[in-house]
Amino acid sequence: MKRRRERAWSGRWSLTHRILAVNILTVLILALGVIYLDAFRNRLSEERIHGTEREAQISAIVIQNAPPGRQAAALAAIGKSTGSRIRLYDSSGKLIADSWNSTGPTYRLRDPAAERWTKDAARALDRAFNALVGADPVADFEEPRLDRLEAWPEAVTARQSRVVTSEMRQAPDLTPVMSASAPVDGGALLVTDNDRSVTRTVRRYRRALGAAMAFSILLSVLLSLFLARTIVRPLRRIALAAHRVRLGRAREVRVPRLPSRGDEIGLLARSISDMSQSLRQRIDKIEAFAADVTHELKNPIASLRSALDGLENVKDEILRKRLIGVARDDVVRLDRLINDISEAARTDAELARAKFEPVDLGPLIEQLVGSWDSRRERGDARVAFARPRRQSTVVLGDPGRLARALDNLVDNAISFSPAGGLVEVAATRVGKQVRIRIDDEGPGVPHEAREAIFNRFHSIRPETEDFGRHSGLGLAIAKAIVEGHDGQITVQDRDDAPSGARFVICLPVLEDQ
Repeated sequence: MKRRRERAWSGRWSLTHRILAVNILTVLILALGVIYLDAFRNRLSEERIHGTEREAQISAIVIQNAPPGRQAAALAAIGKSTGSRIRLYDSSGKLIADSWNSTGPTYRLRDPAAERWTKDAARALDRAFNALVGADPVADFEEPRLDRLEAWPEAVTARQSRVVTSEMRQAPDLTPVMSASAPVDGGALLVTDNDRSVTRTVRRYRRALGAAMAFSILLSVLLSLFLARTIVRPLRRIALAAHRVRLGRAREVRVPRLPSRGDEIGLLARSISDMSQSLRQRIDKIEAFAADVTHELKNPIASLRSALDGLENVKDEILRKRLIGVARDDVVRLDRLINDISEAARTDAELARAKFEPVDLGPLIEQLVGSWDSRRERGDARVAFARPRRQSTVVLGDPGRLARALDNLVDNAISFSPAGGLVEVAATRVGKQVRIRIDDEGPGVPHEAREAIFNRFHSIRPETEDFGRHSGLGLAIAKAIVEGHDGQITVQDRDDAPSGARFVICLPVLEDQ
């Protein structure tokens, strides 16, 4: 079940998506956490500032309505209940009342040097967080040496604009100091408060963010391990299989195809599997071809050796000329065989490197038929071609190789046709294919031999043909060329004559025609 889930997950996600997901996850959680914490801190600070402004506004109303001589007591009562320090300045800016004179300090600015190292670490994190979010710098809070209204910018603004004005500064330990001023009888009332709860709340949420970060890192590590398992393990299997293919010790090496994976690794596995199978098939063909070449070369070489050995012992001049003729025929046969072997060996490689181009088979076949007419000897069959409409039989291919395949088939048809017979060649377009038909008037091909005649060195020749004229590679070369052009070649009996063979080539038509 676990493997099934793993395969299903890997099949839906490409490697690029998985790697991006793992790399982005931690950064995304960090970014979202930082954005949330910054927004939360700003909202909390604004609420505290608004609270201080409301306190300053309420205190100003209380002072204005308090009986003469009771203002200081009223300030002390409010300051004691809220934990704030409330100061009252007259129109000249002189301090006339201070709640701390009656209640004593309601908050204390702490000296960072006297605190534990954990507080230093917390303040370092505060500075790093401010730098990360690009927070605006906050002024340091300092009590003025001469406590007058002019020492407090927010009080000056409140007296001039006649509205409540606030300001936030930071204490030496980086905790916020909220201040708000409200106009009172030409002067101003100032409320200050070192609200440490803001810092504690923000740091508590920051610890929660740290825990979430630790969890995301752990999750990222687990996902990385899972990702490594879904990538490294199949890659190792593919690498080991490729290594066994390279060593070549096993006849058949099974390369995992990973059919359930639709990502790049699955594509790689199937590509390497197809490549190894193609390589194995090519090696098998090369081995079989080498064995066939060895077998075919032995016969003319043995005949040539026998003729040469006989020349040393034969004194009869007529017999010597006959042996020399046999040796000459064997040399010609060897030369033709070596040329055909070279052609067959080059066919696959040259087709793999060839740059295909549009080829109109009508003019190509017409040129070949003209060539056969010019070199036709007495007794050879005639070649007739029904030329198709121009541009109706255009395929994508190598014109030289296609001409070689057609030339081999026409040569084969002529060799099996009776003296003065007719070889008919036709090319037509049928749907999305170009169909080339080559008919002769020979004995036809037995049904059981219709596959074997396309094998290399398989040759069933007419009795009237000189021995060694054909190497048995012509049809094999033609088939290789046709299949190299994504086509098919078949042989069948003629349906319009009492005897004869019909070779049919089907090639894909050029799509834009």
